[in-house]
Amino acid sequence: MGAEAHAWVLHVDLDQFIAAVEVLRHPELAGRPVIVGGRGDPTERAVVSTASYEAREFGVGSGMPLRIAARKAPEAVILPVDADAYTAASARVMETLRAHPGAVVQVLGWDEAFVGVEASFPEATARDLQRAVLERTGLHCSVGIGDTLLRAKVATGFGKPRGVFRLTAANWMAVMGERPATALWGVGPRVGRRLAAHGIETVTQLADADLDVLVGEFGPRMGPWYRQLGRGEGTRVVDDTPWVARGHSRETTYQQDLTEPADIERALGELVGQVLEDVAAEGRPVVGLTLKVRYAPFTTKTFSRRIRPPTSDRDEVLAHVLDLAAKRDTSRAVRLLGVRAEMPMPDGARDGHTPTRSGW
Repeated sequence: MGAEAHAWVLHVDLDQFIAAVEVLRHPELAGRPVIVGGRGDPTERAVVSTASYEAREFGVGSGMPLRIAARKAPEAVILPVDADAYTAASARVMETLRAHPGAVVQVLGWDEAFVGVEASFPEATARDLQRAVLERTGLHCSVGIGDTLLRAKVATGFGKPRGVFRLTAANWMAVMGERPATALWGVGPRVGRRLAAHGIETVTQLADADLDVLVGEFGPRMGPWYRQLGRGEGTRVVDDTPWVARGHSRETTYQQDLTEPADIERALGELVGQVLEDVAAEGRPVVGLTLKVRYAPFTTKTFSRRIRPPTSDRDEVLAHVLDLAAKRDTSRAVRLLGVRAEMPMPDGARDGHTPTRSGW
């Protein structure tokens, strides 16, 4: 069907998706704090992939070291990540959304999608989708309704859990105006700090910001885009063109810090081999590489380069990665290594992001 503008954009976001899938597999865990991360062993180095609402009440959140999460919620059940199970559950959800008459579905990841619909009463459509997903998969979801993709995405946060919320041009400023600019989809903490340096801290201030100031700070493309975010404006086009991964990545957190060059080189060789297996399945060469290095205790640096000409040769890719690794601080022990390989996009493909085994 391709890209189409619709009267309404619905953003469907599965509630506590990974934890919910685990509870479906283990019904005896319903109502208990559940934490999913790593191999499920809090004595190992790993981070939380997701936490159930019950676990979040103890202050557990995604990205938190697993051993800290275990201390915060000592009664929690800690489970290993099972990417295959989450991929299968996600596929069933997306099939359910696509089955709705007239719906165009743009998948954003395992647990969320935009759905373009023509409807006189979009709330009724949202409730229909919630019921269908629950009946067919056993999973609950929240739905944001908007007249742009951005407003639909932001609206979902007000509907969680299991709710429906509408954000349009009519109520955008009333709902969002006094909220921090970082509440917007696309404005992270780093951008928020750069905005704050110019006295821009709220959504209203961003919407009314001097365009010259934004262009001076972020450039001629991103400056206007950030002001557009502040106004909630943007496309209402939902694109169901199958998306293609721009890259693949793998990372490993080591149970013992790596300090010897030979150990680091060996670890990088293993990661490159794993990434290139994923790249080979795509049938596209490597055009860019990023090396992620996390020093002990928890400082992360990344090093990137473009690859010219593109290559699929393992030895060439490894040589590039080792060159990047030479830029690290060799006086510091390494806690984590990650390798990401970028690939050229096929003509007409829609760039997308897919959760990886590493979560990178």
